[in-house]
Amino acid sequence: MRQVRGKIKVNDMSLNDTPSSERVHIGIFGCRNAGKSSLLNAVTGQPLAVVSVTKGTTTDPVRKSMELLPIGPVLLIDTPGFDDEGELGSKRVEKTRQTLRQTDVALLVVDASEGKSESDEELERLFKENNVRHLIAFNKCDLLPSRPAPQEGEIYVSAATGENIGKLKEIIALLAESDERKLRIVGDLISPADFVVLVTPIDKAAPKGRLILPQQQTIRDILEADAAAIVVKEFELRETLDILGKRPRLVITDSQVFAKVSADVPPDVPLTSFSILMARYKGLLDSSVMGVKALDSVKDGDRILISEGCTHHRQCDDIGTVKLPRWIKSYTGAKPEFEFTSGGGFPEDLSGYKLIVHCGGCMLNSREMKFRQRAALNGGVPMTNFGVLIAHMQGILKRCLSVFPHLQAELEG
Repeated sequence: MRQVRGKIKVNDMSLNDTPSSERVHIGIFGCRNAGKSSLLNAVTGQPLAVVSVTKGTTTDPVRKSMELLPIGPVLLIDTPGFDDEGELGSKRVEKTRQTLRQTDVALLVVDASEGKSESDEELERLFKENNVRHLIAFNKCDLLPSRPAPQEGEIYVSAATGENIGKLKEIIALLAESDERKLRIVGDLISPADFVVLVTPIDKAAPKGRLILPQQQTIRDILEADAAAIVVKEFELRETLDILGKRPRLVITDSQVFAKVSADVPPDVPLTSFSILMARYKGLLDSSVMGVKALDSVKDGDRILISEGCTHHRQCDDIGTVKLPRWIKSYTGAKPEFEFTSGGGFPEDLSGYKLIVHCGGCMLNSREMKFRQRAALNGGVPMTNFGVLIAHMQGILKRCLSVFPHLQAELEG
């Protein structure tokens, strides 16, 4: 497929299957009636967002997955006005602030006939504080009798007439290009012709007929490394290893069956979990290994936050809300207090927590995960990962870090 700079392509099913966490997040910010939704519609060429002269039409972030060539899959997010007022308005502004945590590239839309407001200037300050690359689009430029030359990082556009929309797409693409991922889930740990055994219990929370996202992504990364992926359930693992007659390069398992898998896999075969690999992929593995040590000093009444990035339907023996609390109580012999968050919910004020236990974050992009890591660090609260925590409680964490020698050394130290 020929790539054309700045072109938007919508509803390409092969690319729209890309998880939102792997897409470049482009946030559209500004005041009410600046024309954010109109600009979104102009950029995409589709009436995706409701447009009205009434202030505050956008009450919740509107997300649209698409392809922005030459970048590839992106997620465009239209946000509520940052100058919204009243009790409901403040909640909408908070939603906008949450969106900023996930934003790779920000587009600040300013009504050209009004000029920058204090809210626009505050948004600019937030972009800079959070190191978010951004562009200021002076919309409704067709209403100006004359206009000054745009400064660096500015552009005059008109959602109504289409003026400079093509150029706007080109600049957004340039700003987004440097966000292309260089990290691998597992591909850098294996070589062509290696084979990797994946232990994947059928997760009841996954949609029928599908594997959960970390399993899908890991299989894809193994294939891209020109290696072979052998997928089994936990009860077929031992027989599969015997039949293969060849030592696998690596065994990757769901953390919930760590104990059984560790017993079935020979000691000389490296073992880790999907959750541990995802923690590394999101840049949180080192801090997770250090943070898990706090589990050993948990006492009665200590508050533990268990956070998941997805909002799946809870099963009767759910990993986050049922199994982990049960295992932690059994391991520590204490009775801590557990609190839970899911999806985009995550408290900025973490004071008072003894420990944060986070999932692999497959449904959250790297910026959101790094924000949560910074929030924990600023609050002085240790933060660990589901897989790291379970391996620690099973007494096999050192073994599960065998593919990461520097972390094994830190454990020994």
